[in-house]
Amino acid sequence: MRVWTETEIPDQSGRVAVVTGANTGLGIETARALAEHGATVVLACRDPAKAKDAADRIHLRAAGAKTEIVELDLASLKSVRDAAETIRDRHNRVDLLINNAGVTGLPGHTTDGFEMQFGVNHLGHFALTGLLADRILAAPAGRVVTVSSIGHRFGSIDPDDPAAPTGNAYAKSKLANLLFTYELDRRLADTRAVATAAHPGGASTEVFRYSPAAFRLPNLAIARLFGRTPAMGALPTLRAATDPDADGGDYFGPAGLFEIQGHPVPVRSSARSHDVERQTRLWETSEELTGVRFPG
Repeated sequence: MRVWTETEIPDQSGRVAVVTGANTGLGIETARALAEHGATVVLACRDPAKAKDAADRIHLRAAGAKTEIVELDLASLKSVRDAAETIRDRHNRVDLLINNAGVTGLPGHTTDGFEMQFGVNHLGHFALTGLLADRILAAPAGRVVTVSSIGHRFGSIDPDDPAAPTGNAYAKSKLANLLFTYELDRRLADTRAVATAAHPGGASTEVFRYSPAAFRLPNLAIARLFGRTPAMGALPTLRAATDPDADGGDYFGPAGLFEIQGHPVPVRSSARSHDVERQTRLWETSEELTGVRFPG
């Protein structure tokens, strides 16, 4: 079996890639690798100062890297709309949209009143994707990549009320990422664009920084035990974004035991994530909650 590494990434020159949460963890490693292969990378981040620091670090690694910064707070639909408008003003097409940013264990609600994990991890990205949809469709081979998690297997979404704040909020949001991906890819079937998904396995990142210690510490211990760095954790995302052999609806994760470590391969998500009724109902609810409707 071929071992997929960053050396497999094709030349990305002339392509525009938008990466959410690109200032740390998986996001900066994803942005760095794409920039090193020639893409113009838009770092869409909540804190412009941290984004600037990330861009500086990318430029130290990749001479001649082309990066831009756009302020994006996924916990605010107004910020999502403003960010999308900025990207639209700068670019007539988006070749890659990588919905990477995520939070877990963060209490409270978004600016618009949604439970925080569901609002940031799913609804914010749903809205951003819809607002950039025409730019993605304008690309020769547009691709939307959404980062999920092994934890999606513990999530549950009620088709009658997809936004109900019940159960494991993080797992629910990660299940929503996959339901969204599969529904989006189905809707893109008659276009040149596709939607794929990925999960990092056990990667040591800042996504758990707001989680209770009882949840955060075991996850970090697993990541360190298996040597799962952010650079390794970003490989499934990079394969989902750039592998020319990837098909719409493909889901990539580590090849190792329990998908915790290893190089990226196509993996299977839960049966619940393939429930077409849940996919459709979540899509309809997301349109209602965000006010964003996709073209066509």
